[in-house]
Amino acid sequence: MGKADPSSRGQRTPPVPSRSAAFDVHGPLSGQSAAAEGILRALPGWFGIEAALVDYARAADAGPTFFAEAGGVSIGFATLRATSECAVELHVIAVLPEWHRHGVGGALLEHTEAYALGKGFEILHVKTLAPCDPDPGYAATRAFYLAWGFQPLEVLPQVWGPENPCLLLVKSL
Repeated sequence: MGKADPSSRGQRTPPVPSRSAAFDVHGPLSGQSAAAEGILRALPGWFGIEAALVDYARAADAGPTFFAEAGGVSIGFATLRATSECAVELHVIAVLPEWHRHGVGGALLEHTEAYALGKGFEILHVKTLAPCDPDPGYAATRAFYLAWGFQPLEVLPQVWGPENPCLLLVKSL
């Protein structure tokens, strides 16, 4: 898996996945905010707050960011952010809706975990909307994280406000 040409990101329509959809994961990359923003804007149910969307896209400039591509088009990405000497945050992970449940998120998570382990991190953590919110998209997000071995640590309503209570999940690497 070599480094992809960033100039091709987000400029073509992604292929519609088949049952045996093929994609590659590239990274870590930096300087990828435009490609990240395109994916985030395709997911308004998860990234509907403009200021947060822009912040998540900018994080892909700083890296390390991993991109999943199919047919030369970005279909998903994940960005890490170190929070201490031993812990790293899965700051954002996003996959185009038509590619959900095709293994893209899992492949991105595998790459980010391998990278984090290689850098000496021991803990991976992620924030998402707490289960008191009935949104089915976020229920699927929480199920994804739990299936990948994350454990709920704490609900933190002060992070995003009481109307969007934050669930902090952690995983030992």
